[in-house]
Amino acid sequence: MRRFLFVSCLTFFAVSPALADITVQHQSSIQLSVDGAASQATRIGSSYSVSGSGITLDTVGGLGSLTPGAAVGYTPAEYSLTNDGASFNYSEAYTEGDATQAATTVTAGVVPSLPSLGSTLTQTGGVAGDLGGTISGGGVMAIEAGGAGTSATGQVILSITAN
Repeated sequence: MRRFLFVSCLTFFAVSPALADITVQHQSSIQLSVDGAASQATRIGSSYSVSGSGITLDTVGGLGSLTPGAAVGYTPAEYSLTNDGASFNYSEAYTEGDATQAATTVTAGVVPSLPSLGSTLTQTGGVAGDLGGTISGGGVMAIEAGGAGTSATGQVILSITAN
């Protein structure tokens, strides 16, 4: 029995300690965003066209002059028949373009007056409202919803590695 006890004690004390590296990594983040307002406007130009046959041009018409803040305008042409009683065709078309407008300004992140041109695309901005988020030391996350046009994303990563 003594021999067994001696061998057991030798085995117990001869075992080397475990060499294990333990790495704990804790990452957390919250991303909050509010959409910005946007407006894209494209100005449409003025155009004037005339065509015909069997007619004679008496007075020349056409587009007016471009003046800042005003539409171009036009003057119609005057025609007469080339041959009385003869057939004729005639077409005159005018498209009034957008008047030139003052430049759009941004004041404190807001556009107080949006452009109103022939082709306008406008997107409203988000409303932060109660948008917010916190992460406690223990990795507990709390995210508060905001108004329209907002988003909140939270992430907590806990990684334990033993080698």
